[in-house]
Amino acid sequence: MVGNINAERLIVQGFIEGSVEANRVEIKEGGRMSGEITSKELIIEAKGVFEGNSVVKDAKNQIGKIEKA
Repeated sequence: MVGNINAERLIVQGFIEGSVEANRVEIKEGGRMSGEITSKELIIEAKGVFEGNSVVKDAKNQIGKIEKA
């Protein structure tokens, strides 16, 4: 899928390219995400792939940024 997603919870088991905003994002084994994720929780299982930037929102709506190494 190519596009932008806004959801409460997102589970990635295929391929997504674009921007995601969700409270919880899980990238499962074999799942691939390319782009930017803004979330409170980001879980990447073994053999899951994430390429891009992650912006972490905490419970106080403050934002901290984690950039790709």
